[in-house]
Amino acid sequence: MSGKLITLEGLDGSGKATQTEFLCKELAGKGIRVRKISFPDYGQPSSALAKMYLDGKFGENPEDVSAYAASSFYAVDRFASYAQFWKEDYQSGAVIVADRYSTSNIVFQMSKLPRDEWDAFIQWVQDYEYNKLGLPQPDCTVYLDMPPLCESKASERALSRRRAKEGYPRAQYGLSARLPGKCGLRCKNARLAGYKLRRGRQC
Repeated sequence: MSGKLITLEGLDGSGKATQTEFLCKELAGKGIRVRKISFPDYGQPSSALAKMYLDGKFGENPEDVSAYAASSFYAVDRFASYAQFWKEDYQSGAVIVADRYSTSNIVFQMSKLPRDEWDAFIQWVQDYEYNKLGLPQPDCTVYLDMPPLCESKASERALSRRRAKEGYPRAQYGLSARLPGKCGLRCKNARLAGYKLRRGRQC
């Protein structure tokens, strides 16, 4: 019996790590078997291409790497994580809570494309990750929304802290597109019983 996959999305500094931790503790306190994961998984070799991309090894500007190529870097990192670390837990019924997942792939990269190509790109990413690679599709995607000014300041601080902690060069490529409406993507909707977000909203 497959488990459930809950994903939390938002800019750096929006509170994803904090909310992920809160949710895992809430579920564990109810006796639910839960596992926390986070992407990109910079501690694993599978993130090598994502690191090279962020470090500008493939070009100085984001547009030097197509949305499709860059998305593949992150998708493969997720596949490696799933195959090695949490596939067994998921397939045996555990609840998996992810700090970032495929929605980040879509939002970060589709800003490179004309708006009239967004729907096709969303469909491509979802088909590639969920069908071609066989990754689980989220049962619930939570987007942590913040006022633009707060997002900008929080993102700057969070990114600096994360890069310093990881000993990794600061990313050159920022998020330049926001999720339209509540979610804007064709994700499955589900409610988290007994859990209220301390900040943000649920799609």
